[in-house]
This record gives sequence, structure tokens and C-alpha cells, in this order.
Amino acid sequence: MQDAHDLSLIISAGVALIALETHDENRAIDLLAGVARRRDTSLFRWTVTDGLKRGGFGLQVTGQNEYGEPEAVLEKIKNRGEPGIYALCDFHPWLTPESPKQIRQLKDIALRNHNGALCVVLVSHRIALPAELARLCARFEISLPCDEQIRGIVREEAKHWTRRNGNTRVKTDNKTLDRLVSGLRGLSHGEVRRLARTAIIDDGAITETDLPEVNQAKFRLMDKEGVLSFDYSGEKLANVGGMTRLKTWLEKREAGFRGAVDGLEPPKGILLLGVQGGGKSLAAKAIAGAWSAPLLRLDMGALYNKFYGETERNLRETLQLAERMSPCVLWIDEIEKGLGSDAEDSGTSGRVLATLLTWMAERKATVFLVATSNDISKLPPELLRKGRFDEIFFVDLPDAEARERIFQLHLSARQLEVENFKIDELVEASDGFTGAEIEQAIVSALYTALARDANVDTAVLLDELLATSPLSVVMADRLDQLRHWARQRNVVVA
Repeated sequence: MQDAHDLSLIISAGVALIALETHDENRAIDLLAGVARRRDTSLFRWTVTDGLKRGGFGLQVTGQNEYGEPEAVLEKIKNRGEPGIYALCDFHPWLTPESPKQIRQLKDIALRNHNGALCVVLVSHRIALPAELARLCARFEISLPCDEQIRGIVREEAKHWTRRNGNTRVKTDNKTLDRLVSGLRGLSHGEVRRLARTAIIDDGAITETDLPEVNQAKFRLMDKEGVLSFDYSGEKLANVGGMTRLKTWLEKREAGFRGAVDGLEPPKGILLLGVQGGGKSLAAKAIAGAWSAPLLRLDMGALYNKFYGETERNLRETLQLAERMSPCVLWIDEIEKGLGSDAEDSGTSGRVLATLLTWMAERKATVFLVATSNDISKLPPELLRKGRFDEIFFVDLPDAEARERIFQLHLSARQLEVENFKIDELVEASDGFTGAEIEQAIVSALYTALARDANVDTAVLLDELLATSPLSVVMADRLDQLRHWARQRNVVVA
């Protein structure tokens, strides 16, 4: 096992203090037990509830909960500790300025033991080392399971379910199994096992309906406190009216997104710009739905923090989370609001832009970026140069064919029979309307009909359309400028 080999080398190099960050404590202890066997030495495990035990097998060193206090166990290791590996689990509360004696005890242990005979391993979900210990301590990460290991864990859970249920085999197919394996990447062995068991246990099958639940559960395990949100809508491209070129572009690149095309890099992302209410957000949701990928929405406003450097750190951690969720779609809505320059922000927006551009250029994980923008003039030119996005699409007002489809979708969604409406008249009357404006006209017509205690018909809808001043009229100059910008730069019309 490579992890055991690498950790043993660190101990052999004379490092007496190691920080091992993981949420999978059981696997960490198993790893340390393997290292101890490899080195022919003892393993001791300490927790504040159980005290110090030998070997992780429940054998007490001495009496009940002996050395349960942090100061006591460190004193023993420092002055009377026998050779071996000491795993201190959840010791992080005693690595703060409020615990100077424990920090000094750990420093004494690290300075006195440099022959590899005695090593203290701090095991916790997160370990912030004080400056006194940072240079004396080595950090170690347990490697995450590869695809083949994930597949093996899923098969083990399937066998367990089969034995418990009268040898009934778990049902699935290779395509769905591959997608489940892909969705479980980035998790620890224990987390993979738990989510695989969740997918199987209810009906003894791994189906397409299990995949969104697995993705949601995976996101909850790694949630970044409101900066990223998981979109549960599951929209499909069929629910997007128009945007024929965008749909064709996406269909061509679906296989590349799934890594099924040798020699081709996965698609990086697209920028959707256009008038408000034109369907950009719906398109972003539909891309994830069409590719059966989790959709993560990045709230640029939630990134910003008043403390220097915290905003950039929030962004870096958020992008790391997106990579752990890969393959996924990362949606940044109204990106100009988060990257627009502001003389009052002390350069924060510039540093955020630099962090995002670096990630866009260097990321290896399959994270397809979908950025939307209503005001291209506020976007920095560095973001728009060739290579940042695979393509920039201009989402114009829907044409007649697209408006017909939009009417059909929204009428059907409200249990209204499309055949009862004169769609041609509605399409003509809605010239210059966005999809959102058409939807709101239908909603208003429903309320009007309710007030009149009547059914919605073409006449009521036409009245609502005629009473609406669309953005194409209210903001005609701005829309013309946006179209002119797109034509000058040969931007593809969605």
C-alpha cells in the first residue's frame, strides 16, 4: 500500500510529529496499524474519552481511561513513552494559544525524538498548527480511492446486500455503474462505502434515479457554508426554447465531458451573455441536466469578506470543492457583479479575478464552467480573451419559433391545453419579449381569469401581452449596443 510506504519513510526520516487530516478516522488508524506492523513497533491510540490504548484493539495500557487528560498523555509520551506510534485523535482543541503547555510538550517531544523510534500523529478533520510546531511537523494526506477501488467498494456493498436478501443480485447496468463511480470520486473510502450502501439499500438496484441523490449527499459532505449551493432542479435542454446552436454545441461535447474521447481535453466552459430574462440561467441548469452532472452555483456575493485575504481564500476553497465534486457543472450567475472593479475594495476584486483566471488555466478536474452576464461592459478584458472559455454565446431575444416553444412549455406546465389557444396570434403579439416576460404574461392571465371566474383563453393572454412593455422597448439602446458588441467580435448567437 503506497500510503503506508510513504508514511513509513517520513517516520524513518526522523519526523516525530505528523499531522494527518481526515474525516475517516477508522481508515487512518488502520493505516497507522499497517505502518506499525511494517516497522515492527507498537501503535497507541488516544482519545479524550477512552484515554491511551495499545494497538487500537481495545487493550488498555493501564487502568480505566488512564492518561485521559491531554497534559497527562503528553507527559507520559515525553518522559516515559516506549517506542512506537502514538495516534492522538481530535487533539486540535489543545493546539490553540489557550493551551501553551500542551504546545510546549509537543515541541519537546518533537525536538527530543529524531531517530524514528517514537512518533506522534495528530489525527483530526482539520489541524491548524501553531507557529511553534509548524516547522517541526510534517503533514500527510491519505490518498483517495481511484475509480477501480471505488468500483470494488460498490461491488462489496452489493455482495453484502445480496447475502442479506436471500442471494438476490443487485440490478444495474455498466453505464449507470460508471456514472456512480464517477460521482463518488473525491470522497474517502468510508464515505464511498456509505453512499454506495445508500444507493443500493432501498431497492437493491443502482439506477439513474439514485445518481442525483448520491450527488446531493456528496455535496452535503463537503458543503462550503453557503458560498456554493447545489441546484436540485434537474432541468433538461428540451425545456429551453430556442438556442439551437448552443444545444448542438453541447451535444457534440457531451462525450468529451465524460472523458470518453481519447486525445481530447474535456470542454472547459462557456460564457452566456444577453438581455435579462433571456433564458441564460435556465440554459445553465439545463446543461447539467442534459449531461446528468451535478450543478453547483457559486454566489459571488457570499465570497466577499471584510478581512484581508479571506475573500480569495474563500474562492480557492470553493473551487477546490468544485474539483472534488467533478465531473460537475459550475455556474457563476451574473459574473460581472463579482468581478467588476471597485475603487473602494482595496484591490479585492482584482485578486479574486487573478485567482479565478489561474484556476481556469490550470485546473485538471472535469469542471465545466458556465458564466452568465447581463452587462459585458463591466467584465475585465482578461476574462474575455480567447482560451478562457471554449465559446461565448450571445442569447438574443427569442425568434418566432422559439417563442412558440416557450408558450407550449409554460402553458403545459400549468395544465393548460395548448390546442385551446391560437398560438400564432400569441407568437406575433409577443415579438420582442423574453422568455421570462412570456411566462409572466401567462401568470398574469391566470390571475385575471381567476378574478373574473373564467377560463384563460387567447383573448386574456393577448390583453396581458399588450399591457406589457418588454425590455426590448424599455432598454432598446442598451440591447442594440450589446448586439453590436457581439457582431463585432463574431460571438456565436445561441
